[in-house]
Amino acid sequence: MEPTTFGFVGVGRMGALMSARLLEAGHKVCVFDVSREAVEAAKQNGAQAVGSAAEVANNAEVVFLSLPNPEIVREACMGPGGVREGKRVRRVVDFSTIGPRMASAAAAGLAQKNIVYIDAPVSGGLKGARMGTLAVMVACPKAVYEELEAILKTFGKPFHLGEKAGQAQVMKLANNLLAAAAIALSSEAMVMGVKAGLDPKVMLDVLNNSTGRNSATQDKFPRAILPGTFDFGFATGLSYKDVKLCIDEAEAMGVPMVVGAEVRQMLAVTQAMYGADSDFTSMCRVVESWAGVEVRG
Repeated sequence: MEPTTFGFVGVGRMGALMSARLLEAGHKVCVFDVSREAVEAAKQNGAQAVGSAAEVANNAEVVFLSLPNPEIVREACMGPGGVREGKRVRRVVDFSTIGPRMASAAAAGLAQKNIVYIDAPVSGGLKGARMGTLAVMVACPKAVYEELEAILKTFGKPFHLGEKAGQAQVMKLANNLLAAAAIALSSEAMVMGVKAGLDPKVMLDVLNNSTGRNSATQDKFPRAILPGTFDFGFATGLSYKDVKLCIDEAEAMGVPMVVGAEVRQMLAVTQAMYGADSDFTSMCRVVESWAGVEVRG
C-alpha cells in the first residue's frame, strides 16, 4: 500500500516531534518552516522540504500546522504563499493555540477555497509529542472528525468537542490557564513552607496525598523545580501568550477572570525577569527571589 503524504507547516519544538511520529508510522511528510535549522532537522528525519506553505499544500490533501501565535497562523493560512494557495489540500489541521476568534477567521478564510479547517490544539508538552500521548482537542464537523480520527491517534488521544471552529481553542485556553495557575499558587505555598523550615520534598509528598495536589505538585515541581533545572519544556512567553488570550477571550464573552488576570501578571513578571524563552516553571524563581529562599531537594 502506497504511504500517505501529509503536509506539516511549523516543525519547531512540538512540530518536529509530531511530524517525526508520522514518519515513524510509515507516512511521507512534506514540511515547511521559516527556520532553516528546523527544516534541516526534519530532512534528516526523512521529511521532504519545500519552500512555502503553499508548496506543502500542493503535495498533501491533509496539512498540519504547529505555529506559535495567531498572527503567524493567519499568514500561513491566508497570506502570500499560504496554504490556501495550494492545489491539493482539502483539510488543514491546526495544532496551534490561537484563540477562538482567530480559529473562526482561519476557518472562514480557508472555506472560500473549499478547504476544511480543523481546530485541534494539543496539550501534553514535549514529552507527550515525543511519546504520542498528547490530548488532541478537536472542533470540526463530526464527519470530518471521523475521517481524521485514526491519523490523529498517531499523536495521542483525540477528543471531539464540537462542530464549530474555536470550541477546541476555548478548551485549550481553559487548560493552559489552569496549568499556569497551578504553578503560580503552588510556588507561593512551597516557598512559604521552605522559608518556615519545611523539607520541600516532604511537602510535595504531603500535598500529593492531600486536597492541595495539582499538576504542578505532581509533575512540574519534582521534574523541573526541585532539581533546579527549570526545563519542563514550555516557554514563559508562550504561557503568557496563552493566558493573555484566555483572559481577552473570556472578557469578550462577558466572563470576568479575576484570578486569571493575576496569573497573567505573574507570567508578565517572570518574562520580564527571566525572558520569554525561560521555562514557565520559572514563576517559582520569581517567588524564591522575593522571599530569599530556594525550593530545592
